[in-house]
Parts: sequence; structure tokens; C-alpha cells
Amino acid sequence: MNHVTPDLPARSRGSSEAPIRARILQAIFERRLPPGEKLTEDRLATLFGVSRTVVRQALARLAQDGIIEQRPNRGAYVTAPTRDEARHVLAARAVVEPEVARSVACGCSAAGLARLRHHLATEDAARAAGDAGTLVRLTGQFHVAMAEEAGNPVFVRLLTELQALSSLSILLYARGDHSACPPSEHADIVAAIAAGDAELAARRMREHIAHVAEDLDLREPASRPAGLAHALGLAPAGEER
Repeated sequence: MNHVTPDLPARSRGSSEAPIRARILQAIFERRLPPGEKLTEDRLATLFGVSRTVVRQALARLAQDGIIEQRPNRGAYVTAPTRDEARHVLAARAVVEPEVARSVACGCSAAGLARLRHHLATEDAARAAGDAGTLVRLTGQFHVAMAEEAGNPVFVRLLTELQALSSLSILLYARGDHSACPPSEHADIVAAIAAGDAELAARRMREHIAHVAEDLDLREPASRPAGLAHALGLAPAGEER
């Protein structure tokens, strides 16, 4: 199944790897590219109208950020985080994002606050329209927008990577159908920023990340099947392997 949108806008074509990387990240944010999906250089080069060299550069950058995995002699695949890796991602978010929220609350401009409120409005519109794909992307991008408002490009790059890995973790480990952030929590964070209350903004972000973690089943299975026959339920009674 081809998960990359074939009808690309003209601005996505050219010699730069950035539009390719951005489109792949968007597809991951919207959970249209699942963990383990193979990304073929030839196919991507055809879709984006670029050389394989440009595609290779985009994939190399995504691999550097941990978003894809390049397997020797097999190609590139969308990363499938283990439960342990998902815990690490959420632990990193729990450290970084409250500080981002605190920083934004300490110095958010009127234009920055208007931008965050506009983003909330687009989230609400997607939610009201039942547009799940757009809503998932927007709720992930909210956290990147927060990093942008903090004015630190390192935060922006880190949050982009962490959000992509969080989306992949949610695809693998969500309890039930948790497709996006709870509807009021982003608004609560922005309200604290508007009030200039840095500690409240940080606390609400910390609580928000905790709620995201609670929606994931990150416990390792108590026991694993002892071999393929057991995993498939085909081992004779009493046989261990």
C-alpha cells in the first residue's frame, strides 16, 4: 500500500531534501505511515520528481533523527519504537516540554500568543469536523509550535523528532482509540501562557505529557512464547520449544 500522497504540490518538487523530509514527517504525524513501513528510494524519487541522491539525503537525515531505520542491504523503514524506547521518548518530553512552556510563558509576544490561539482554533475546527488525520497532525504540531515560540532552534529540532517518535509509539501501544491529545489541555497551557504564569504553564504541560503516557500500554509482557510453535499456538502440550 502506498502511504505517500502521490498528488504533490509543485512546491514539494525540486532538488532539496527538505520537502521530502517534511512530507514524510507529516505522514507520520497523521499516522498514515505506520511503524515498519518500507520507504523505497526509487518510488520516492518518482513521487517527488527528484534524484535518488536527494531522496537518500532526506532518508539519511531522518535516520540521524531516529525517525527511520536504515537496514544494510534491505533499505529504509519507518522506526518501530520498542516499549522501552517509547518510555525514553516520553521521559525526554517530560523533561524538555515543561521548560519550553515555562520559557514561552516568560516572554511570549502578542503575535506569538495570537499564533498559538489560532492553532487551537484549527484544532477545534478539525475536531468538530471529525477530521481525525488533520487533528492528529495539529495536536502534534502544537508542541513544535511551542518550541518555535520559545525561540530555541535546538528545541524545535528535538520536539519535531520526539513528536514523530511519539506518534509511532501511539500507533503501536495506544490503549483503545486515542488518536489525539485531550481537547482542553492545550487550551489550558495557552491560558497559563497568556496569564504570564510560567510555573502553571510548566505544570500543565507536565500533567499533559503524563496523560499521554497513561494512554499507552508500555508494560513489557509478563512472559513471552517459548519459540514460534508456542507463539502460533501449535506446540504439542508439554513441549517447551
